[in-house]
Amino acid sequence: MRIQSIFICLLLSLSCTGLQAQDDTTDLMSLLEQEVMSEEKNSTQYTTATFKTTRLINGHTVENVGKGVLDVKISHRFGKVNGGGYELFGLDNATMRMGADYGISNRLMVGIGRSTFEKTYDAFFKFKILRQSTGKKKMPLTLSYVPTVAYKSLKFEDPDRQNYETSRFFFTHQLIIGRKFSEGTSFQLMPTFTHRNLVKYADESNDLFALGIGGRQKISKRVSINAEYYYQHPDYKLRGTTNSFSIGFDIETGGHVFQLHFTNSQGMSERAFVTETAGLWEKGDIFFGFNISRVFTIGKRK
Repeated sequence: MRIQSIFICLLLSLSCTGLQAQDDTTDLMSLLEQEVMSEEKNSTQYTTATFKTTRLINGHTVENVGKGVLDVKISHRFGKVNGGGYELFGLDNATMRMGADYGISNRLMVGIGRSTFEKTYDAFFKFKILRQSTGKKKMPLTLSYVPTVAYKSLKFEDPDRQNYETSRFFFTHQLIIGRKFSEGTSFQLMPTFTHRNLVKYADESNDLFALGIGGRQKISKRVSINAEYYYQHPDYKLRGTTNSFSIGFDIETGGHVFQLHFTNSQGMSERAFVTETAGLWEKGDIFFGFNISRVFTIGKRK
């Protein structure tokens, strides 16, 4: 009986010691959690990967390439799918754009490109004014500014009249307002202003206004569905044009992102797809295409 009493006392002693150790561990974890929360509160965490690349489909996203990173892009648009079997549903015809973007800093990038569509050269820079963040500095969205200049080198329609080299230039200014709502969902608005040095008809405006909206939704770890739409202001719209609408997929494959999409816009510079889109989805004026992006680090990164 005496042995049993000693054994019970020993068990009670060990139980009390275990409870005290558990309480100490709980207190320690609580202190560590409070310390982490305090550090996060006193530092700023910037949102990353709002979109997977610097292009949504035709237009820009709020994303920049990093400092010292060169992003080589090849964009391809086949012919209209309503060409039927004779045109292999557009695969017999194609236009393309080759471009290169470079990150001067993590907030500033520049880019150049050349499209076979109307033999257009374009150049731009993108500056990230605001960055979505939490913590010490809270910012609910990302804001970027993108000015673009395009030069159409196509021969003049009437070489016998007096033509001016300045008539070949187009200028676009765009704000991109984006937000990442969750790991898989992102949206952005793109108010856009385009100036044309030369218009085709006397009653057309040199200045055109459009509002773009775009989004991305991840459907798996490496695949997302993207959509992009540009609404042109009816009072500032070229004759015979319609609004650009595109839908497609982003596919991550190691060192590059492969984008597949369908769009009613054949041109791949802002002045072309924002203001000159003429294809109608309901008539099958749809161009299948893709973008390939490959990045190279050519500068020192911290």
